[in-house]
Amino acid sequence: MILTQKKIEEIAAAVTKDFNEFFFGKEDDDARLPRGTPIDQLAQDYLGLRVSFVPLSSDGSICGLTAYADTEYIIEKDGKQYSIPLHRNQVLMDAGFIQPFQIRKLCGKRRFTLAHECAHQILFQMESDEVKAQWKKQYSERKAYSLRKLKTREDWSEWQANVLGAALLMPQKEIDLAVEYYAGGRRLISYEGHFAYNDKRSLDMICHQFGVSKTAAVIRLEQLGHIETRPYCEYSDPLEVWA
Repeated sequence: MILTQKKIEEIAAAVTKDFNEFFFGKEDDDARLPRGTPIDQLAQDYLGLRVSFVPLSSDGSICGLTAYADTEYIIEKDGKQYSIPLHRNQVLMDAGFIQPFQIRKLCGKRRFTLAHECAHQILFQMESDEVKAQWKKQYSERKAYSLRKLKTREDWSEWQANVLGAALLMPQKEIDLAVEYYAGGRRLISYEGHFAYNDKRSLDMICHQFGVSKTAAVIRLEQLGHIETRPYCEYSDPLEVWA
């Protein structure tokens, strides 16, 4: 199943609308702050996924896994292979996310990883019976939020899960509201990744409000047309003081 970004946005909007009514109840949308999706509750209470934390790799390269049928995940450690049961509708998250002094530091990465795995489960349910049968004994691993060259079905699956995961965490409606609230409705200007003070402050508040990393927020804001890109040679911040 190959989906356009527009279709993925529509799926995310439908899911988050239904979840918000399930979790928050009906609200007056004109009288609240923008909010990120409480992804733990969406995963466990809304989608019925069981989330567990276990070591997934020796180098921390594997952040999360999910399964569509009972299977197992093999991890190699100290030259030995270990089998970890991976059940249907289960998400395994790397134990590094909940280590002391890492919980707050890795909050954005953990939330995006879980959103990515939720996206895999949502997209799987939309597949044909034939495709479901082919994928049921496989698991989907989350390594990084990146837009790779898309050559295989797995590449498309990962790209779609990344885009849907971002749209679940940062729904377009909420991002539009956040830009209006924190940036006065104006587009932020990126000078090859650098932001002037006022835009950086707006970006920081958006990251905090949605519980995401700067990288994830910038990609999402760019996708939705809220960031204007200019060459670094045009960068000038009157609030910076040079010694």
